[in-house]
Amino acid sequence: MASPTELEHVKGVWERMRGNSPIYDFLLSDVEIISATQGSITAQLVLTKNHVNSRGTIHGAVSAALVDWSGGLSIATHGLEKTGASIDIHVTYIGTAQIGDTIEIEAIANKVGRSMAFTTIRIYKIVDGKQGSMVATASHTKYIQQAKPS
Repeated sequence: MASPTELEHVKGVWERMRGNSPIYDFLLSDVEIISATQGSITAQLVLTKNHVNSRGTIHGAVSAALVDWSGGLSIATHGLEKTGASIDIHVTYIGTAQIGDTIEIEAIANKVGRSMAFTTIRIYKIVDGKQGSMVATASHTKYIQQAKPS
């Protein structure tokens, strides 16, 4: 039997996460994973009232949750089912997006070792079907526990 592609694997990991994380269920119920290759994923999300602050623009906590979620899934592209615990998340807020805007999340697993993984995430606003202005950029470090080689 053929092994699943990275996209199939990541979508499966996400499906198994659903229902186990109330914050992800609340914020990311409509997120769509559009591509995955080993070391990277791309997803899109249409912003709703659940995603914005009192000024009607994407809330910083939503961007941070997207970093946590997508960074973990970029690690999962290496065949992992569990993607560890966050050690550090650093988000730089560059631009904004509003209700009804589609944002694109690109996450790259820069290094996945035996106990640590390092990721970089970029969030863009989609304009006319293409990446527009950047909303945020981030780094995310996770502790992972992989089986020791035999």
